Amino acid sequence: MTANEKNTLASFLDRAGDYLKDGHLHTHITPTFEDDAQHQAASVTVPFTTGLSSLPLAYQLDEDDITSAEDTAGSIETTDELAELINTCTACALADTRTNTVPGEGVLHPEVLVIGEGPGADEDQTGKPFVGRAGQLLDKMLAAIALSRTENCFIANVVKCRPPGNRNPAPDEIAACLPYLHRQIALLKPRLILCAGRFAAQSILNTSQGINALRGSFGEYTVRSENDPEYTIPVLCTFHPSAILRDDSLKRPAWEDLKLLKSRLDETK
Repeated sequence: MTANEKNTLASFLDRAGDYLKDGHLHTHITPTFEDDAQHQAASVTVPFTTGLSSLPLAYQLDEDDITSAEDTAGSIETTDELAELINTCTACALADTRTNTVPGEGVLHPEVLVIGEGPGADEDQTGKPFVGRAGQLLDKMLAAIALSRTENCFIANVVKCRPPGNRNPAPDEIAACLPYLHRQIALLKPRLILCAGRFAAQSILNTSQGINALRGSFGEYTVRSENDPEYTIPVLCTFHPSAILRDDSLKRPAWEDLKLLKSRLDETK
């Protein structure tokens, strides 16, 4: 391995570790590497799939890990077909432990697409998103600004299968599911996207910033499709309902985020 390759690998591991620790990039002391005596090849560029090349580094995978999802999701024409594809997905290890996949539910062409982190135990049993305590709180939050999953919203998650023990989704699991989420957004064509929590916010906005830095103002998600012109969708980030249930102090800022979302919806009608 060359010194250049070693530096690249060390940088990757540092950034991946930062992401998994707290979502923030930190300063690291770069060690000095030397070429291996028996291997003097030029530095290697790891091939990433086209659809995932813009992801934060910690989410990027070798092409072989997600070929199936990447090759097929882009050709899907309806949300029902996409749900069927998700139901048979084995692109990551979550397929081995799930009871049901949770593709999402709601209306087509919604006012708001709500994106959470991943299914929990209740969602895994029912195949429906946000049906536990956090989901009940989400429904109340949406109802406060005249939104509902049965009338004008669609509810989805970054990963479509439950991480065991409700742990955080791993970078490879997120990367395996992101082609489905990107296609879901292109098919649904929501007016606005509401990201609930850090994992949804970082995945959609392609950033390593934490939720406190991201909430309170709008970002943009760019929809790219082979058959349609490129366009952007406003994105607002807020705290995940489960975090609000754990910490009452998050209720007020979350309410401010919802009012901001309502204001933007009213402005664009």
